Amino acid sequence: MPELRPFRALRYDVSSVGDLGDVVSPPYDVISPARQQSLARRHPRNVVRLDLPLDQAGDPPDERYRRAGRDLAAWRSEGTLRKDRLPAVYPYEQAYVVPGTGQPRVRRGFFARLRIEEFGPDSGVRPHERTLSAPKEDRYRLLRATGMNASPVVLLAEDPDGEAMRALDAVCRLDTVADVTDDAGVRNRLWQLATDEAETASLSSALLRAGSARPLTIADGHHRYETALRYRDERRREREYPEAEPFDYLLALIVPATQPLTILPTHRIVRDGLSGDALLDAARSLFDVERLSGRDELLDAFSPQGPRPAEDHRIGTWTAGVGAVLHARSAAFEPLLDEDASPALRWLDVNLLAVALERLAGIGPRTAAGGGRIGYVKDAEQALGAVDRGEAGAAFLLDPTRLEDVLRIAAAGEVMPQKSTYFFPKQLTGLVLNPHEW
Repeated sequence: MPELRPFRALRYDVSSVGDLGDVVSPPYDVISPARQQSLARRHPRNVVRLDLPLDQAGDPPDERYRRAGRDLAAWRSEGTLRKDRLPAVYPYEQAYVVPGTGQPRVRRGFFARLRIEEFGPDSGVRPHERTLSAPKEDRYRLLRATGMNASPVVLLAEDPDGEAMRALDAVCRLDTVADVTDDAGVRNRLWQLATDEAETASLSSALLRAGSARPLTIADGHHRYETALRYRDERRREREYPEAEPFDYLLALIVPATQPLTILPTHRIVRDGLSGDALLDAARSLFDVERLSGRDELLDAFSPQGPRPAEDHRIGTWTAGVGAVLHARSAAFEPLLDEDASPALRWLDVNLLAVALERLAGIGPRTAAGGGRIGYVKDAEQALGAVDRGEAGAAFLLDPTRLEDVLRIAAAGEVMPQKSTYFFPKQLTGLVLNPHEW
């Protein structure tokens, strides 16, 4: 089973930085270069300088990582960041509106340290998605330079008896230590459950107990987790450590999966290859093609506001001004799917689309992983717009991956293709930092 423990977080001293909203940021992996620059300009102590440090003219290789390490040391020395006196668990709540629906929703979880372990049949931590080498190398160099986790790994706890959610409901009656609304309009609230008071210690114990009762599934942060494994192994090869060390743990956000969670789809655009009637004609070898009257009907069919159809295996497409819904034919796909994979993985919409693109357009896994022919877009309107502007030959719209499929596939020891899930909202970086210290 997973091992969770409280920790002494580094947190911003608001008397030093002023508005907390000026120094927090989204996680590094959703920040564009333009956003990186704007966050750095927003405040000289914005956490983006630690988690996604900027290159500067004339920098030698890896200097931006070393600069992040120097900034971290300086900010601690001058009091910008202060380490909490006692170990604590940090409950966290995000109040948001589900994109495209106007529906308010709340997601609750808690920050703690998670002991790192190898993936495997008996592991307490399960992945659900494949990783790429370049992001892991970037995270490794930053971790080596700073010795600190800024963005957490987000993990799903099954919590079938509701113990974690009951404790989080009770926490919300206490005073917060941070309350900030981010640029996406998400209200982020943070609590500190220190170990020196009976009430907070009891709630902290309940959260740690519930989070450690069953294996955890990584929802977001696979690259960060695998980087932490590499860093831990390299540190332990340097010399023997008889006891657990801080680098044996990483910053984790544990989210009970029994509450309503939001997973958004990641749509695909194909920049070259088949398009127009040729695409639709070729698609008929695998799909029943339902032509639509136009882009509005297609967008309505895949709107987050509409009910998800009972049919699991449909893909929307927009090409040369023509919209259609492609309904997968089981008999056509069956011989093309990995017979060793579980049914949940074999019949994922993202997997069916990957198989179809390789079959119809010669776009295989290597191209999808970074060859440039496939682009990934969160917003359906933007995906269609890329086709209308001539930036892509076709757009493919997907329904969100179901949470139960994520948990089922992870429990089977399998992983999904890249960009299969987008858990929303993204947690803020900078509310709590995890230095590799006791």
